[in-house]
Amino acid sequence: MGKEKLAYYGGNKTIGRSFPWPVYGEKEIQALKKVVESGVWGITSDPESSVSRFEKAFADYLGVKHAVAVVNGSVALRLSLMAAGVKPGDEIIVPPMSFIATASVVIEVNCVPVFVDIDPDTYNIDPDKIEEAITPRTKAIIPVHFAGNACAMDKIMEIAARHNLYVIEDACHAHGAEYRNRKLGSIGHTGCFSFQSSKNMCSGEGGIAVTDDDTLHEKISSLHNVGRKPGGAWYEHFNLGCNYRMTQFQAALLLIQLERLEEEVVKRDSNGLYLSELLNEIDGITPLLRAPEATKHSYHLFPFKYDRSKFNNISKKEFAELLAAEGVPCFMGYPEPIYRQPVFQKKNFFSYVIPDSVSYTDVSCPVCEEACHEKGMWITQNVFLGERKDMEMIAEAIRKIKANLQ
Repeated sequence: MGKEKLAYYGGNKTIGRSFPWPVYGEKEIQALKKVVESGVWGITSDPESSVSRFEKAFADYLGVKHAVAVVNGSVALRLSLMAAGVKPGDEIIVPPMSFIATASVVIEVNCVPVFVDIDPDTYNIDPDKIEEAITPRTKAIIPVHFAGNACAMDKIMEIAARHNLYVIEDACHAHGAEYRNRKLGSIGHTGCFSFQSSKNMCSGEGGIAVTDDDTLHEKISSLHNVGRKPGGAWYEHFNLGCNYRMTQFQAALLLIQLERLEEEVVKRDSNGLYLSELLNEIDGITPLLRAPEATKHSYHLFPFKYDRSKFNNISKKEFAELLAAEGVPCFMGYPEPIYRQPVFQKKNFFSYVIPDSVSYTDVSCPVCEEACHEKGMWITQNVFLGERKDMEMIAEAIRKIKANLQ
């Protein structure tokens, strides 16, 4: 029997179905209709408004005291830093494997991102390299739960406590994921989530900052509402904030999305574990390890390492194109570490006050660079709302490609 022709060259796709996202139904439509008909589309202090109910529901889901819904995850990070009291020139430890906002928000509060390399097995910030990056100017650590896989939070929190640092969890990939049965985002001083179009909970745009700290909550709440305070007059501003408020429309969608989240987390987690088992059997494909303390993985992404030497030396770009043609939503991952972006290389920071001595031209995080340039790839979260048969077809698509390259 001959080899089956690859879809990229005109053969049949291994996976013929699509994996739609976002997932929605009549409940979302009716929730939006209710907001439209209420005539209350923006800010209100009514505890029965969609925004107020969503803040409470999300805080309860995570097991934290407070939540402040904002316009996006980037703003949640930025306001968390401001509430922590950072000053110009303070240093914030961040990983280079993330969306640019993890580091760019640090510039936006006139602080200095300090990049610490990632663990080669998880692509999360390497906790063993954090301490050597700490200086007297370090103020906070922003661990990113990359792809929804928990960072080593015990060690990070221990380091932070010893050096009197804030920990701001970037949980924008990690809705519903857990570390030792605690929801990610609830462990640090603050936790930040995104509800942008691709995220596991989606309202097109939107974000939220959560905390158990009453003082941090009071500051973030004021900053996101133009510096007002609860009980104050409308034209009475105590802090230099801005309008970063979520709309009632977004919150109405998210209330319904939250109803489905836990069931979706369980399904993604189960499918992700199963796919890992299948792909571990294919020489040249290595799924990233999940943290041993990760009691749930949200699989916003399913990252894996690609070894071109086992696939006739084709580049990961070529491999991604072949796999995508077979019906697998596969991507090459971040093309560069954050510090290699032109904005950091050229220091196009405009009016932000960053010391002249700061330069990113010589920064090197070798593990992250290898992941970006050679090995790191991922499959998107919507696939993991599929069935076990879909996971088997992903593995079959990879085996099909490998057979054609022999």
